[in-house]
Amino acid sequence: MPLVSTNLPLVQTNHHAQLNALGDATRRGILSRLLSGPLPVGELAKEFPVSRPAISQHLKILKEAKLVVDVPSGNRRLYQLNPEGFDSLRDFCDHFWTQALAAFKEKVEQEK
Repeated sequence: MPLVSTNLPLVQTNHHAQLNALGDATRRGILSRLLSGPLPVGELAKEFPVSRPAISQHLKILKEAKLVVDVPSGNRRLYQLNPEGFDSLRDFCDHFWTQALAAFKEKVEQEK
């Protein structure tokens, strides 16, 4: 059986950081919470069983992965989802979905 990597085209992507960021339950929870709108670190920290500095570290990872952005608001920063980061991630995942559907179609047509 051939290795998968020999059958896939080489695609240069920046999605490793995004996928790694999504691998943590707390970070996924932060993203879910931000669906309701921008929040400061302190508000986010109230909703999780980890310290405020830990939430800040999670936000740093999400920001580096371009899944969140922060905007100044007075003397604090509000974190919000970055639509462009999610568009990029969706495009990356859609590539695999398209390939899977094409393979399924080919298999069905071969069996006819």
